[in-house]
Amino acid sequence: MYAKIVPHFWFNKEAKEASSLYTSLFPNSKIISSTVISGTPSGDCDLISFSILGQECMAISAGPYFKINPSISMFVTFTSEEEVRATWDKLMEGGSALMSLDTYPWAKKYGWLQDKYGVSWQLSISEHHDMSQRLTPSLMFTQSVAGKAKEALEYYTSVFSNAKIDMLVPYTAGDGDKEGYIKHARFSLANQNFIAMDSSIGHQFTFNEGISFIVNCDDQEEIDYYWQKLSHTPENEQCGWCKDRYGVSWQIVPTRMNEMVVSGDKEKITRLTQAFLQMKKFNIAELERAFNGDH
Repeated sequence: MYAKIVPHFWFNKEAKEASSLYTSLFPNSKIISSTVISGTPSGDCDLISFSILGQECMAISAGPYFKINPSISMFVTFTSEEEVRATWDKLMEGGSALMSLDTYPWAKKYGWLQDKYGVSWQLSISEHHDMSQRLTPSLMFTQSVAGKAKEALEYYTSVFSNAKIDMLVPYTAGDGDKEGYIKHARFSLANQNFIAMDSSIGHQFTFNEGISFIVNCDDQEEIDYYWQKLSHTPENEQCGWCKDRYGVSWQIVPTRMNEMVVSGDKEKITRLTQAFLQMKKFNIAELERAFNGDH
């Protein structure tokens, strides 16, 4: 069984190193698979599937084309100050603090940092957290999409099944940002939890391909559905990737492709790679034919 939605990290060369660090830091974490895809515009690319706190993730080393930024961060909940401090200290090696690890009105202990690979982490202890999913992707709507968090969540929950908005807390007058903007939101897509907020502060970052979300699809009908719903800018369509109306990047991928990529058969994987490099939206039948060498 694959998670329906999987966070995906684009690194220059550090996918193996970063995933090894992350899986060593958190319990219930492991490297699931590691493979190399060849013949891409970036040359040979490490493709790593791993889990953090039971949350499936993926990382690729594919060159310096996209740089991870804090618009999408990983929010992690803890139960002890010792654990959160130890994790903070390790992630801070070569990184930088965006908000210092401290006590805040909303949390007994909270800190926000960007690690040496560019990945942002929010670490928190609070009695308000749902501990059933300890790692939760957090989306910050900035720049041209600041103020659109509520609209985006309503859209995403209309696209995915088993989806709902659990909490919307708007800023009030004098509360630190524009009145009506979303201060904190919790929502779920395909029974997976997410967090979101707006920020009109002059951030120098917004959503990009550095962190995207894979949507695992069982058949072509599903691929066609999510592609039609999520792809908003044709110029950003390539190799199963698309970008939605808010700038968030998605990868609409057949579940079967996960099995093909880790098959270990280099010739088949090379044929598969050459086929998908020519595609925008994936065609499962064509991918299968390429993988199997059927002409």
